[in-house]
Amino acid sequence: MKKTDNLLRERAVLKDARRVVVKVGTHSIAAKSGRPDYAALRRIVTQLCTLRKAGVEVVFVSSGAVAAGVEALGLKTRPAEVNDVQMCAAVGQARFIAGYEKLFATQEVKIGQVLLTHGDLEDRRRAANVRRVLDHLLKAEIVPVINENDVVADEEIKGLTFGDNDWLSSLIAKLVRADALVLLTTVDGLLDAEGRRVPEIANIRDALKLVREGQKGSLSKGGMDSKLRAVKNATDAGINTIIANGARPHILEAILAGRDMGTFVPGRTL
Repeated sequence: MKKTDNLLRERAVLKDARRVVVKVGTHSIAAKSGRPDYAALRRIVTQLCTLRKAGVEVVFVSSGAVAAGVEALGLKTRPAEVNDVQMCAAVGQARFIAGYEKLFATQEVKIGQVLLTHGDLEDRRRAANVRRVLDHLLKAEIVPVINENDVVADEEIKGLTFGDNDWLSSLIAKLVRADALVLLTTVDGLLDAEGRRVPEIANIRDALKLVREGQKGSLSKGGMDSKLRAVKNATDAGINTIIANGARPHILEAILAGRDMGTFVPGRTL
């Protein structure tokens, strides 16, 4: 009981979060075929809009464009060749953002699309420009919807990846000086060897031993190991981070209310 009380006290800091980055993975918002799961999309968008209307600045990092292209082109699985992935992204991106625009519009919230590559964040001048754009959108009460620009990115050729946007979301959280980063996935957080949720992580290296590197689904390029590396990147910068199940009702409100949901990793004191 005492351990639970201590955990809730640590999570209480999330109640004061005023700028939050929320990342959702492909499998949280798409069926196995790649077809968008509109019930899941609507559930997440409604929560984001609730936060926005409550005065929380929200940056939304969402995967799904390639998966939407896979479905639109009638492919059975995500292709392996880079050019085919880029083709899927080009076809799927329009469906991806149009769907989000309609859903956010029903809540009378405006969105702005931001597509990024590694180069945009590795170059200091370009990264500073990205930060200014995001700050301007947030001040105007517009929710930035961010995705990797798979149409032109060639990082996969070089063996680099944003890991289904996990790493990208951690970079964005640092760039905009977020108070919290929430990684929404299809499980309740990090699971131990018995399949039980780990409420809090004290040591990322120990946590990495619980997962197999690259473990992922056919539509995405991420996995729990990529999430934990993203978590380390964010928490090293002092950002409180949570891995949680995006299918849970009102999950974002519960997390930011300090409830014991998902796996919590407190940001290190800078």
